Amino acid sequence: QVQLTESGGGLVQAGGSLRLSCQASGRTVSNYFNMYVMGWFRQAPGKERELVAARYAGPTSTYYADSVKGRVTMSRDNVKNTAYLQLNSLKPEDTAVYYCAAKPRGDTDYKYWGQGTQVTVSS
Repeated sequence: QVQLTESGGGLVQAGGSLRLSCQASGRTVSNYFNMYVMGWFRQAPGKERELVAARYAGPTSTYYADSVKGRVTMSRDNVKNTAYLQLNSLKPEDTAVYYCAAKPRGDTDYKYWGQGTQVTVSS
């Protein structure tokens, strides 16, 4: 099993920054974190869940949604079993619950999900 715990959300003014963290734990991930694809999703009220960023096992392959490209950076620390999402130049439309997710490399669907962390951007 894999447990994912997000932190770092909060209330910030437009133009501000936040850094979200996702700590992975569990027997299957402890020594094999680099075998998992990590993703950050978000869901705003009344909207569908959106994949914001995904960091693959390789050193340079990172996906960003067009809506955040240039303002968001995803990184991961394979020693600490942690994924990060740096949010810069935040806009009110970035307000959402942000979820961390993980899937074994090669799988199509994300298998493990965190509980989510709220990001609220005021104008």
